[in-house]
This record gives sequence, C-alpha cells and structure tokens, in this order.
Amino acid sequence: MEYQERNKEIIRTSAIGISTNLLLAAFKAVVGFIAGSVAIVMDAVNNLSDALSSLITIIGTKLSAAPADSKHPFGHGRIEYFSAIIISIIVILAGGTSLVESVRKIFKPTEPEYTTLTLVVIIVAIVVKLLLGRYVKTKGEELNSDSLIASGTDATSDAAVTLTTLVSAGIMLIAGINLDGILGTLISLVIIKAGLGMLRSPINQLLGTGVPLELTKEITQEVTSHPQVYGMHDLILNYYGPNTIIGSLHIDVLDTMTAREIHRLTRSISEEMYRKHGIICTVGIYAINTSGKLGKLQKDVMTFIKNQPDVLQSHAFYYYSDTNLVTVDIITSESVHDNDAFAKEMNDKLSKQFPGYKFNIVIDHYYIAK
Repeated sequence: MEYQERNKEIIRTSAIGISTNLLLAAFKAVVGFIAGSVAIVMDAVNNLSDALSSLITIIGTKLSAAPADSKHPFGHGRIEYFSAIIISIIVILAGGTSLVESVRKIFKPTEPEYTTLTLVVIIVAIVVKLLLGRYVKTKGEELNSDSLIASGTDATSDAAVTLTTLVSAGIMLIAGINLDGILGTLISLVIIKAGLGMLRSPINQLLGTGVPLELTKEITQEVTSHPQVYGMHDLILNYYGPNTIIGSLHIDVLDTMTAREIHRLTRSISEEMYRKHGIICTVGIYAINTSGKLGKLQKDVMTFIKNQPDVLQSHAFYYYSDTNLVTVDIITSESVHDNDAFAKEMNDKLSKQFPGYKFNIVIDHYYIAK
C-alpha cells in the first residue's frame, strides 16, 4: 500500500473511532448519572479519552506525512511514535483519575439504581467496543500503525472493563451488595495497565529496537540466494517511521571478485531490499581469501574459533600484512558476561595455536529483537 493511501486509511479508521466513542460517552454519561454509578460515569470519561486518542492519531498521521527537509533528511515519520506515546499517557491519566474516584467511592459509597435502560446501555457498549476494538486493532496491524493498535487494544480492554460493570449491576440486583467502588478500582487498574503496555512499542522504536527474527530470516535467505554471497552478517535497521527504514548489512564474497562485480552485486541487493521491504540499505563487504598461505590461515583460524565453547558465530576475518595482525569478529552465547575477558582469552588461545601472529578479537552482537 502506498504511503498516502495508508495515511488515508489511518485517518478514516480514526474518524470511525471518534464518532463511535462520542456516542458511547454520551449514552454512558446520561445513564451513569441517572443510576448514580461512578463506574459507568468513569467509563464514559474513558470513552472521551478514546475519542481524543483517535483525534491525536489523525493529527500525528498528518504531521508525519510532511516531506523530508534539510533538518530532517529521513522525513517526519517518527511523529507517529510520539502520537502513540501521547495516547498511552492519556489512557494512563484517565485510569489514574478513575482510580482516585473509585477508591473514594469505596469509603463513601452511594447506592446505584440500575434500570432496564442501564443494563441495555451496558450490554450495547460491550458489543460496540468489542467490534470497534477488533476493527481498529486489525487495521493498525494491517497498516503498521502503533497509534491504531493502541486505540484498538484500549477499546478491547474497555469492553472487558464494561463487562465488569455489568457483573457489578448483576450482583447489586441479585444479592444487594454494592461493589461499584471496588469494581471501579479494578477497572481503573486495568486501564492503567493497558496504557503502560501500549507505551512499550513506540518507546522501543524510538530507543532502537532489534530487527524482528522473522524479517532477519527472510532477508538472510534473500541475500544469500545470490550465488556470489557466501554469508550475511551484521543486519542493522533503524526505523524513522513505519515507511522509512535505513539499514546496513555485510556479506561474505570471494577475494577474486573485481570491484565492478562487487558494485553490481551490492547494487542489486540494495535495490532488492528497497523493492521488497522498503529498506534503504548499505551493503558492506567481507572478503574470503581463496588461495595460498592466507587462504589456509583464514580457514584454520575460523575453524579453530568455531570449535571454541560459547562461540556462536565468527566473521570479518582480515589479515594486516604490515603488522602481522589478524582481526576477527565473534558473537558469543548469553553465558558470556565479560566480553573483555572472553576476548583476551580467545586472543591468548589463538596466539598459542598460531605462533608468530597477533590477534585482535572483537566481540560482536546479534541485532535481533527477542
């Protein structure tokens, strides 16, 4: 889906959310005041916050569509992450306000009066919020929009919360026990928890999240399908919004390739990454020595390192003939906690195994989200 069409879909979905939540808020507010139920009134307030969330999503989507400029060469797509954070904070604040009122209701309870109208509105609200939540969240996942996903998740949580209100009404009518304040407190805690959970994705994106495992596997398969590529390493992606991804990766190629052949290969991979994934990608090169003394040295060193405990992967072999220095990047298992100590240990082992050479082991990392 094209970027402009995606934004239109997000705005259209958010507009549906606004209109639905305003209608629900009006109904709940009227019924809540009539029944004297703080839980229903606070649920109405939460619907207003949902409508505001959808409005923020619309504003954020429009601002994120601003073109790149000299100060923001990668565009303004990250505004969507800030929109999702603002929505999450609004949800948390709404939950906090509800929590204060509900706790006060526990110590100073009022007697709610439930009517047929009250119960009908509650049931209708549950059904509407379930449908709205499913629709908005599905659209958010389809459009890769954290803001829509947050709004959809919140709407689904609201349905569960309103169901709790219905349970409160049932207990009041059947047993005459007023649990309004207690269940209102539970509602508030659920809202706060949902808000905190919604913060996770946009904050991770701004901090720099790892590359999803499935995407890593897909890109690795695509890159290594080129017959000139003998391995891929160091995949790093930086997200500047859902539609702007800047990345880099390294490939192993034979040292017999010419500069023109390498140029054509890296260009082909870069174009493929952009065409299939929308990634603006830089491709780095690691050379595999194929003959002579240097070819044998690389093979022996890499085989030796591969067989060492706690070594998951090794790459980037390079020999500096002027200083007789060999450098290799190593990825270790999670049981290694002191990288410097492990690197020194490997340097010592390699120097003993290959006398006459100096070694510099660099501890590398997987840039994959877990």
